[in-house]
Amino acid sequence: MITDGSHRDRVVVVTGGGSGIGLGLVKAFAEAGSSVAVLDANTAAAHAAADAMTAAGHRAIAVGCDVADWSAVQAAATVVERAFGSAAILINNAGISPKHDGKGAATLEMDPDEWNRVIAVNLTGVFHGVRAFGPAMATRGWGSIVNQSSVAAKNFIPVVGAHYPATKAALMGLTTHWAGELGPNGINVNALAPGRIDTPLAQGVPPEVNAAIVKATPLGRIGSPADVAAAALFLTSDAGHFVTGQTLDVAGGWMM
Repeated sequence: MITDGSHRDRVVVVTGGGSGIGLGLVKAFAEAGSSVAVLDANTAAAHAAADAMTAAGHRAIAVGCDVADWSAVQAAATVVERAFGSAAILINNAGISPKHDGKGAATLEMDPDEWNRVIAVNLTGVFHGVRAFGPAMATRGWGSIVNQSSVAAKNFIPVVGAHYPATKAALMGLTTHWAGELGPNGINVNALAPGRIDTPLAQGVPPEVNAAIVKATPLGRIGSPADVAAAALFLTSDAGHFVTGQTLDVAGGWMM
């Protein structure tokens, strides 16, 4: 994967880094020479990802962390600081999209506890990440934050519940706000809006759903975690640092 070399020796935090898109991000940043902290509520998955990176000669640590828990994110920031120093790059990737027989819960039948959990992870968890890791970036005078939104923030996708696009649309607004608020501190803030990406989350729907999306995608395929990682590498590089406040679709032209 092509980079401008500016990720070498930078400390990168990837939430939800144990699987799916997050694992692709971990691999890309590690291969670019970054020291990567893999945060995941699934501690075993976090360790498996970090162990794979260290076995390949890269620098990585695992931190079990539920981003919805503020104290856990604070503790994770301390672990990262002690292991590698303060983070320069934060990828707010952790997110959930509960399914019921391959579909999101209908709003009129949704358990309020499920709604609250999705909001806590997908939205409040992102605030927790910025609150915990952002101050050191501001002190340094350089930082880069990427929030994981979705094309579901801008289009009706029937296989997800209403809580999912609500959080992903909110992240677009937060991205714009934080770009303005944190820009004077030398921090750029952007969001990615992936389309259908080949992950366990995407595989948990009926095959005909993905087939229809491929048919509607000009580039004619499902995306890969590496496609998302390539966009994240650019936005967090020195070459991409003048780009801020943007939400970039990584969707092969689906829904354009």
